Amino acid sequence: MKDQHNCENCPVHHTENLIRLGIAMDRVDYVVALAGNPNTGKSTVFNNLTGLRQHTGNWPGKTVVRAEGGFSYNEKRYKVVDLPGTYSLLSTSTDEEVARDFILFGRPDVTVIVADATRLERNLNLALQILEITDRAVLCLNLMDEARRHHIEIDERSLSRELGIPVVLAEARQKVGMDRLIATIEEVASGKYVCKPHRVRTRSPKLSHAIEQLTNKLSEQFPGLPNLNWVALRLLEGDQSIIDAMQSGELGKLGAGLITAQP
Repeated sequence: MKDQHNCENCPVHHTENLIRLGIAMDRVDYVVALAGNPNTGKSTVFNNLTGLRQHTGNWPGKTVVRAEGGFSYNEKRYKVVDLPGTYSLLSTSTDEEVARDFILFGRPDVTVIVADATRLERNLNLALQILEITDRAVLCLNLMDEARRHHIEIDERSLSRELGIPVVLAEARQKVGMDRLIATIEEVASGKYVCKPHRVRTRSPKLSHAIEQLTNKLSEQFPGLPNLNWVALRLLEGDQSIIDAMQSGELGKLGAGLITAQP
């Protein structure tokens, strides 16, 4: 079967896994994930994008609230999923695990990382982790009005070059930058903008060798599993949720998209 990544105008999302994760996928062209630290204005961005076309529920098997909505642009329908606010994807909490699994296994067509422009250095920690597991992302630098008030200047073009993804300046409370954000989401989703995200390249030979050996074993045991290097690194770090998913076989089902929606 042809890999969806080979067609730049085709969706890259994993429909079966999105359904399994509780996302209704009827009449959807592209899926957009909203990620970010708490208190970055992510929910305001979500409300601006979706208006009244949204609803909430819980993630399957979790007590974490899930909000999803949608918008239409250039005759395409976009599903927007507001992921839990989190500082990391390293799975020390249920919120982090939900956000990580959605990006890793649901493979949204675009992940919008909403960051606080007044605390950029802290917020970039999550952004860099997300860029390790997806090559389709947009950085939405929100609260630019607060940044100006604190005399903070940000060169978004240089930041975009460094990260390898588009950067959009926004003031979500005033709806400033939202039109540009939607247009940028469309460019990334359709393949008009090809992201070349920053990735960590400096690993020791010993670690690189261990990752290579583990990815080979993972690909044999779980054909179709995405982001093998990232999964291997999490296993080497002792990520218990990934270890449990591997031992139960859940990891392979997520990779192959064999799990259907839960009742």
